[in-house]
Amino acid sequence: MDKKPLILGCSFLFVAVMHPALAEEPVACEESGQTRIWTSPLHPRIGAPLKIMAVSTDSAIQKLMAIDGQGHEIPLEVSARGGPPWSLSASLTAFEPDGYRLEAWREGIRVACREVQAGGVNRAHELDSGWNLAAEAFYSAWIEQLFDAPIEGNLSFPSLEPVLRDPERNFLYNHFGQGEDRSVPATPDCADLPYTLRAYFAWKLALPIAFRTCSRGSAQSPPRCGPASLKTEFVRGMTSPPVYRNVSGELANAVHSGSARTALDDEATDLYPLPLSRDVLWPGTVYADPYGHVLVLAKWIAQTATRPGLLLAVDAQPDNSVARKRFWEGNFLFADIASAGPGFKAFRPLARTGLSKLHELSNEELTDNPGFAPFSLEQEDLAPDDFYARLGKLINPLGLDPQQAYETTLDALVEQLETRANSVNNGEIYFRKNPGVLIAMPEGASIFETIGPWEDYSTPSRDMRLIIAMNVLDGLPDKIVRHPELFVLNGASPLDVKAQIEQYHASRIQERRIRYLRSDGSPWEITVAEAMARKPAFEMAYNPNDCAEFRWGAKPGTEEYSPCRRHAPSTQKARMELYRIWFHQARRPTR
Repeated sequence: MDKKPLILGCSFLFVAVMHPALAEEPVACEESGQTRIWTSPLHPRIGAPLKIMAVSTDSAIQKLMAIDGQGHEIPLEVSARGGPPWSLSASLTAFEPDGYRLEAWREGIRVACREVQAGGVNRAHELDSGWNLAAEAFYSAWIEQLFDAPIEGNLSFPSLEPVLRDPERNFLYNHFGQGEDRSVPATPDCADLPYTLRAYFAWKLALPIAFRTCSRGSAQSPPRCGPASLKTEFVRGMTSPPVYRNVSGELANAVHSGSARTALDDEATDLYPLPLSRDVLWPGTVYADPYGHVLVLAKWIAQTATRPGLLLAVDAQPDNSVARKRFWEGNFLFADIASAGPGFKAFRPLARTGLSKLHELSNEELTDNPGFAPFSLEQEDLAPDDFYARLGKLINPLGLDPQQAYETTLDALVEQLETRANSVNNGEIYFRKNPGVLIAMPEGASIFETIGPWEDYSTPSRDMRLIIAMNVLDGLPDKIVRHPELFVLNGASPLDVKAQIEQYHASRIQERRIRYLRSDGSPWEITVAEAMARKPAFEMAYNPNDCAEFRWGAKPGTEEYSPCRRHAPSTQKARMELYRIWFHQARRPTR
């Protein structure tokens, strides 16, 4: 009798240190609703690490848990991202023989559960219906983690290869457990980048992809595309790197700057337009500008009382470098022209509807489909000023302090200048390795979209964007008058605030500086004010046959210019004079 209370007490203590759900009636471990748990590698191995990611499309997940075979919760270091979709990611350092139960919780309720055993098959290969909401959400969360980094610094890479080969960034690195990423090339240019990311993800998750061969359009009409090339090689599961290389090679040969610029109402396209809504503009969304440049959304930074919101994207350059950019007029060009359908777009999903064969969903099927981002022609009717105002409200719904808005715009311009410095230096490295070489210059609008060394080392598109960026910074005071609803004026008149920001602008551009490397490799600093004063020089500074000093607008006879020894030939200079009007007007010519 005396021992009975002791036995009951010990029993109570034992239950308290176990996972709470184990003390109740058993609940089926399953995934339902809008939260899914993903793991990598495909076949977990005893003693090896296991990566875990829970992804939700309805609201944030508050806790991610791993419970071992004895019912004990394993401490996890969890990273939270996104919204929407929301994700939590963590890692187990060494997989145990009894496996794990993985759980995602929100407000005290378990919203998803998965059991994972050593050698077990990851449920990623159960996506036999093609792309669905769960796959799209995982793709978005994968993109966000792939390019995540503190917002204070620049994020850039010489190509996509170091990104995909970084196991800390790439949740799907070595997903097959066969070292498959070591032999996979990843050097996409601007137009190829979103397709390469999509194809890589599809390869690892055994999903189909499709792409089309498109024209480049004309001055009167956007590009048009042929029938979709449906690739199902990956669906077989654990496809070898050579198969992936073949598919990605076909894709790279087909895709170009016209592929994303198709008309917004076109049905035969790889991408379709979206409404301007935070609910659907997920990481992974593609932005097609009217002149052929392409970016991929990577992260939303929510506005706070002390920090402005940001929308971040990544893009690739002709030299294959990949860098993160912030949304603003200098990076995301938008124009109402007959030759393109610009704006935010999503990949047209490949899925089965009912018992039908795998097919691309049509615009009509995507209009009211809760399983995918909706098709919308909303962007078609917007003038550029209205487009940017709409996005400004999405990014900073509380409005911006004018000085804060100015600093954000100045930061974006400095980012443009610093990225250009890398591009110009890449050209200098090429000429040091190839002394005496002359890079051929294309004619007409082809200077923006050719191949070979000119594409790799010239900067006409970048320089036009730089000129636009300078115009945007100069024009910010007027924007306060045009769109006072975007700013927190605290009772002041827009005209008074405009005058204040003009004075602030004159001071700040003298304080901010950037550094570039001259022809001899020595660094040289210039202020943003100096760079902006050289805007006319940037109209003729994109030719890699010219020395770095000339390309940065240095004047002959100055100390800054003194290392310059290389100049473009007079025939190329004469053609550049003819094309100068494009840069002066900051309007890229149509084909």
